[in-house]
Amino acid sequence: MTGNEIRQRFLKFFEERGHAVVKSSQLIPHNDPTLLFTNAGMNQFKDVFLGNEKREYIRAATAQKCVRAGGKHNDLENVGHTARHHTFFEMLGNFSFGDYFKSDAIRFAWDLLTGELGLPKEKLWVTVFRDDDEAHQLWKEMIGVPEDRIVRMGEKDNFWSMGDTGPCGPCSEILIDQGESMSCGKSCGIGKCDCDRYLELWNLVFMQYNRATDGAMTPLPKPSIDTGMGLERISAVVQGVKSNYDGDLLRGIIAEIEKLSGKSYGADSRDDVSMRVMADHSRATAFLIADGVLPSNEGRGYVLRRIMRRAMRHARMLGFREPVLHRVIGRVTEIMKEAYPELAERRAYVAKVVVNEEERFLQTLDHGLQLLNEEIAKLKKGDVLGGEVAFRLYDTFGFPLDLTEDIIAAEGLALDEAGFHKCMEAQREKAREHWKGSGEEAVEAIYKHLLQQGIQSRFSGYRNTCDAGEILALLKDGVPVEEAKAGDKVEIITSCTPFYGESGGQMGDRGEITSPSAAAIVTDTRKPDPLLTVHQGKIESGVLKKGDSVALTVDEEARRATALNHTATHLLQAALVRILGDHVKQAGSLVTPERLRFDFTHFSPLSHDEIVAVEREVNARIRANYPVEVAEMETDRAIEAGATALFGEKYGDAVRVVKMADFSMELCGGTHTDSSGNIGFFKIMQETGIAAGVRRIEAVTGPKAVEVMQQQEDLLDAAAGLLKSDRQQLTTRLHKLLERQKDLERQIEKLQEKLAADQAGDLLGQIRTVAGVKLLAARIRGVEAKALRELADRLRDRIGSGVIVLGCESDGKANLLVSVTKDLAGKIHAGNIVRELAARVGGKGGGRPDFAQAGGNRPEHLDAALNEAETFLAAMAESA
Repeated sequence: MTGNEIRQRFLKFFEERGHAVVKSSQLIPHNDPTLLFTNAGMNQFKDVFLGNEKREYIRAATAQKCVRAGGKHNDLENVGHTARHHTFFEMLGNFSFGDYFKSDAIRFAWDLLTGELGLPKEKLWVTVFRDDDEAHQLWKEMIGVPEDRIVRMGEKDNFWSMGDTGPCGPCSEILIDQGESMSCGKSCGIGKCDCDRYLELWNLVFMQYNRATDGAMTPLPKPSIDTGMGLERISAVVQGVKSNYDGDLLRGIIAEIEKLSGKSYGADSRDDVSMRVMADHSRATAFLIADGVLPSNEGRGYVLRRIMRRAMRHARMLGFREPVLHRVIGRVTEIMKEAYPELAERRAYVAKVVVNEEERFLQTLDHGLQLLNEEIAKLKKGDVLGGEVAFRLYDTFGFPLDLTEDIIAAEGLALDEAGFHKCMEAQREKAREHWKGSGEEAVEAIYKHLLQQGIQSRFSGYRNTCDAGEILALLKDGVPVEEAKAGDKVEIITSCTPFYGESGGQMGDRGEITSPSAAAIVTDTRKPDPLLTVHQGKIESGVLKKGDSVALTVDEEARRATALNHTATHLLQAALVRILGDHVKQAGSLVTPERLRFDFTHFSPLSHDEIVAVEREVNARIRANYPVEVAEMETDRAIEAGATALFGEKYGDAVRVVKMADFSMELCGGTHTDSSGNIGFFKIMQETGIAAGVRRIEAVTGPKAVEVMQQQEDLLDAAAGLLKSDRQQLTTRLHKLLERQKDLERQIEKLQEKLAADQAGDLLGQIRTVAGVKLLAARIRGVEAKALRELADRLRDRIGSGVIVLGCESDGKANLLVSVTKDLAGKIHAGNIVRELAARVGGKGGGRPDFAQAGGNRPEHLDAALNEAETFLAAMAESA
């Protein structure tokens, strides 16, 4: 029975017993800042368990993709070294939301394991919470598990809590005795050791209490069930193998690594570890990227980068010298695409992200490993690698901390982790000095409080830019007030509003709110909750009071311009997909009256031809004058019809769909123009990169676009005038001018070389002997930094043996150079000398033992620095 078949059987089993089969949620948890990644099947049902959300079903079953790497649940370092640890795994689970409880949960689990999956009853053991007599009785009397195979456990192992307060309850675990061959050889037993003889298969959580802040527990009115069973683990057991990595879900990936590397799994223990690491990490990489995570140096992206770079390092250990991880991920997709079709849909996108990251890291991996090996060679087993070395590997070569730990652990070394974090903290100190804190949590709390009081706003702005409503709440400095007077900065919440609150990338409306006796200017509109619109602004005259009837008027010109830019953004996204490929996904946007900004996934800067092609495509669709059709549809029906959804966004049952012919169709709650022709003209201002694999386009439309084009024409005319040319001849004239400049630069360079050569003979007379070593320290005038090096080479050839220290001033900067002849480089280090001298001229520098350069922004101290060369050389010669 394959892993895919086991997954299908599990879901079908529970579907036949009245459970809704719910699709796996994404690995980026929705609206749960407490979680880095989805790490359990119950995550997507958290609000249901807490009573904050109701669904159309009261029983559910899922196969949930999970990642445990980073944060509280972090298995990264163990992966590859054990039979069971993973960064990515699938959690099979069945759930009851106040419906069935212990007896059904226990019966379902037993029937599935012993019936559907055919596990031998006599090999199964169970644990219950020490005080849970009910579960004990059910296992013994209803199921028939012998007393000696039911083990009572303490709170640490068999009591589950969602947090310090809230729903909680006892657990019951089902385990299988895998026999003496899996024993650790000691006194094996449940709760006595961590070996794999008694292997946990399924955890049943009986959510029956609510824990208060004082620790007191009261029974829940509707107890619930939350269960979890790892697919990889149950597959290995059913398939009769001793390790999850020998089950078909992972063994198929390892087989691909064997084929690519030419090595056999099982032939060498170190290679086996590397293959397991690559197999596991390739799955985590594929699913995380497919769910919208991109490698970066912060948050989720940093965890992904750590996973990827650990896999890449193990690929190098297997002998790979070229990018290979994307090829392994291709096999992951083949194995998993039936259950998770998003892997196949985003195959090209995932491959591009992985290749991009792998190529970047491989450029620095060898240099970083060389540095690390040099440091390791200085230490002996049991020593500690300095934190500053680990930080340099991180900062310069992109080595995540745990990658360095991984490497040195194999050499019997420890890491000064505190020293690493000290270096990291020093780097961040400047940014932290300016951080004042946003107070966002407190601000959001007041909106939640208003919602709990039943305060809501009805949006009428799709059809109107004017409306009437009642003031339901006034906030001043985040605190509710009964009234506000002229000059007060306030937030106004009304029963009805035509003002669009900032969301979906569209900027909030501006305008005014008036009553018969007062007026307020609205400078921004926010939407902290789908049911709440908050007008931010200032009272211009009179006094506004809670309960006042007011007129709300949106700035129509700004709204109209915003709508044009929003519709243009939809055309832009469709054009990018058509020209660059299906991997293009929206990664952010900003729509204002003045401009639009669109962030999207792509892995290289757009060429000039691509930018031109995008502009032409968008402008062609504008000229086509498509009607902008807006309709409300069921979410699933809209997606099936081809509507583009924002990646990772959670939608309700019904959505608003904005469509333009067969060119663009998106789920969107923003405001739009009636037809594409109203946009007039579209012009890209710039295209830049904002993160690994994410590009940004900034553009303008309509009158603003025309204005930009006119400004560019004015610039062309001005440039042509300076060159006494016209627009048509401008590039020709510029080309000739640049060639002339290059020719003059070559002449200057030759003159400087001649000047330096002439000075070389004179400089030899300034050589003096310091501690038995010849030293020439001199300031050179009239030359650039490049000529300084050529002069040093000439002097080194003529001095025979010695140290040359030269300095010059160029473009307001001090330049320093130290050259040491080969015979002295072993005891006199050029890099150390230049580092000391550079500090005197306000700079930094370093280099090789025989040659080093530095620069500084205080050229007035150059002579003093050169005079100190003798002191540093004397000290260095004596210590050698």
